[in-house]
Amino acid sequence: MSVSLQGHPQAASSPGATRSLTESATHETALEEFERSDGRPAFVLTFTEVKLLGIAGVGFFLDAYDLFIINPVSTMLQYRLYGGKSLPPNLEGFVKAGANIGSVIGQFAFGYAADSLGRKAVYGKELMLIILATILTLTTPTGSLSPEHCLIYLGMFRILLGVGVGGDYPMSASITSDRSNLRKRGTMLAYIFSNQGWGSLVGSLATLIVLAIYRPAIEERNELSKIDGVWRIVVGISLIPAFGTLYQRLTLPESTRFISAQKLKLAGQHTEAQPRDIAEFEKEKADADEKPSKNGSAEIVAETNESMDDKDLPLKVLIKKKAHFKEFLIYFSEWKHAKLLISTCMCWFLLDIAFYGINLNQNVVLAQIGFDGKSGTEWNRLFKISTGNMIITVLGFVPGYYASIFTIEILGRKWIQIQGFLMAALFLGILAGKFHELSRGAFIVCFAFLQFFFNFGANTTTYCYPAEVFPTRFRATAHGISAASGKAGAIISALVFNTLSKKIGTPAVLWIFFGCCITGAFFTLLLPEVKGRDPDALLAAEIEAKREASVGI
Repeated sequence: MSVSLQGHPQAASSPGATRSLTESATHETALEEFERSDGRPAFVLTFTEVKLLGIAGVGFFLDAYDLFIINPVSTMLQYRLYGGKSLPPNLEGFVKAGANIGSVIGQFAFGYAADSLGRKAVYGKELMLIILATILTLTTPTGSLSPEHCLIYLGMFRILLGVGVGGDYPMSASITSDRSNLRKRGTMLAYIFSNQGWGSLVGSLATLIVLAIYRPAIEERNELSKIDGVWRIVVGISLIPAFGTLYQRLTLPESTRFISAQKLKLAGQHTEAQPRDIAEFEKEKADADEKPSKNGSAEIVAETNESMDDKDLPLKVLIKKKAHFKEFLIYFSEWKHAKLLISTCMCWFLLDIAFYGINLNQNVVLAQIGFDGKSGTEWNRLFKISTGNMIITVLGFVPGYYASIFTIEILGRKWIQIQGFLMAALFLGILAGKFHELSRGAFIVCFAFLQFFFNFGANTTTYCYPAEVFPTRFRATAHGISAASGKAGAIISALVFNTLSKKIGTPAVLWIFFGCCITGAFFTLLLPEVKGRDPDALLAAEIEAKREASVGI
């Protein structure tokens, strides 16, 4: 039995294989009809897609907002708790790394839960954690506890915040990938992830606006305690989009892919001698998409998973059946699958060492471009730092994300990721080699290009790859593991950047980031291009081949 690149059977000689070919061919016909282009570019969205973008995208808006807002907040806490002196290096690293530490936990936990319990049963709970943690963060008693204890208090609840933020990675990726057709899947994922750029931009803009409101109190009346109000308002603003989409997440029905598999099972356990009319099934699937069932989904899922053995399940049910951890281990015990998971993990890990090493320690960059806030009144310093953060975001973050959105279905994920790693390495090499020699303008240009190619590159595609290369049955767990690997890299950067840069110098640290990007490009070579690739079809072909081999076909 031969298999095409997309994993569909092409030739067989047995009756069983012929039946499989008939089912596969019929399924392909329905899939082609479903995926047919309407003539519009992939980045032009329908109303349904815009709605999905709003529901899923808010998680990444909050991800960037909450992760990067800690930079100006930590500067404010210097004035509120330490009279303008630097925060203790160990506590500063803990506060900045706290959300990333929690993210690792959330990505593992929510990824596995989404595959084992179903998307609907889990989606929205990660947003509830974000809301709870944000509120608890706002209760930091800066006037009651010692400065050290305040930072520990803040850091602990940022870990809880990170659990929710981390959980959003596999959840939103799976929700989006499950609901996207192959032609637009990468574009939809890139749109979702691009909200990181907007989150960072809005965070910088919100800081500037709130600082401007508090200017009379801080600068004219020298009421430095008012800085407390600034950082709490800035952090609290993130609750608005969180509450705005919570209901939609909690009530979002199960994806069509899950519903279709469940409806096929409930319609009857059809035997080989009595196959189901797939055309009828596809019609019911479309009806389910328009009027999704909100009741009984848990019972349907349980019946689908528990009432039949894998060897008896129809392929369309089996490839989307909820996965247990044992099945996950069996699947990834094969090298061809393990290689993909190792590659997505390593690419994300290496990317985040460099990406978060730069973006969680922007004070180094701001010092080079004259926005480090070392002169002027306390208010002037804070305002200058926030302005510098906004410049960095506008120059690199947002343009890079949209370059990915507009080209991802044309250039492909693999090309974008490799060139992104290599171009980021190029500009890191320039910054490292000429760190003390570049003029302010040249430094800003190089740094802007660095940020652009992070986002028109690996920072976007490392998110897309796990959502597209792994089958539905294992997608969320594999995505969670890949994302957790990335956050491990971010944690390393957050904890050791300041200490390491003082020991060996910032240029030497940038050379380490250079090496990470080159190595990331190498690991990308181990990944296939996933544009137009249907991982469920590949899984179906593998299962059918094993079934036929087991009966001697």
